[in-house]
Amino acid sequence: MTTGILDYRSDAIVQLMNIPEEDWTEQELKDALQRAIMLELSTIPPYATALWSITDPDNSQPIRNTIHEIVFDEMSHFGLVCNMLTSIGGTVVLTDPLTVPTYPGELPGGVNPGLEVFLSGLTRDSAGLFSDIEKPENPLAFAADGNTIGAFYQRIAKVFPNFADLLTGRHQVSFPLGSSHGAGNDIVPMNTIDDVLNAIHVIQAQGEGTDASPDNPFPGVPGELAHYYAFKEIAVGKKLVQNPTTKKFEFTGPDLPLPDAHPVARVPAGGWANDPANKPDQATAALLRTFNQQYSDMLRALEQAWGAAGPNSLFQAIGLMGQLRGTAQQINGVKLPADPRFTYGPEWLFVPA
Repeated sequence: MTTGILDYRSDAIVQLMNIPEEDWTEQELKDALQRAIMLELSTIPPYATALWSITDPDNSQPIRNTIHEIVFDEMSHFGLVCNMLTSIGGTVVLTDPLTVPTYPGELPGGVNPGLEVFLSGLTRDSAGLFSDIEKPENPLAFAADGNTIGAFYQRIAKVFPNFADLLTGRHQVSFPLGSSHGAGNDIVPMNTIDDVLNAIHVIQAQGEGTDASPDNPFPGVPGELAHYYAFKEIAVGKKLVQNPTTKKFEFTGPDLPLPDAHPVARVPAGGWANDPANKPDQATAALLRTFNQQYSDMLRALEQAWGAAGPNSLFQAIGLMGQLRGTAQQINGVKLPADPRFTYGPEWLFVPA
């Protein structure tokens, strides 16, 4: 039996992975899905912080578009796993302070041990971090090691059919994202085990690609790479191409320059108030508080969308996400007093109700 399943800093996923598949119980499956929800949620703040640091508002700009689409993919994955949990009678928990992501820090549950996830503007380093988050078990370019998100989802896929009889199709949220963000991105109900396994396949393939190709098989536009390879291109600064002689995929293609972006510094643990040299002034502190309140209200709305309030709360959450973007862009324009080469960035701190 796993312990501290709601504790973001526990090693609950490692514990779950150490339990033989045939020994999993209903509770362990529910615990695994709650952990998967926390994993999906944990990627959105770092990815969105980098996206919102880009000063060119044109979503057709290649790197901006890439990160923009990946953020929407992660939102879709989050919704699919929430539907999996509620369909088997579980409860989505997002607003217990123990479940909320904290940065800098490792991913929840012991996935990718030793990887410190931080919040900053878009740089080669932040893109490298994002590719490490998304790394496959067996990438087609470069090596990977350690416990990965993909391996965790694969375990869930192997265990879930043993509990297919628990699927009720209750407390489901439907939302159409596929028409604007690619086939497979619709948030759909989990009524059958095929629904579940198809959703897990989408989540894995969009993040990792397949054994044969680095392409996202459920793209918004043709030729879109899976998350790992897309982020690795940005980190390396070179397009991924297939060597015509060896047929191997290599980051040796044309240069990929970074777009102009605010030089958002890494956000310190616990927020900017914990950095004596860069303690925000009254106006900046007010912006940071506004962002944190909007973020916390968004988490509450999402929790309610899969709870008592139902799907209507999802529209409130979507509206708050738009407000977060606007507030973050205001924060990104404020220079640090101790080093004006850099600017503040949003803290993503949870404010209890």
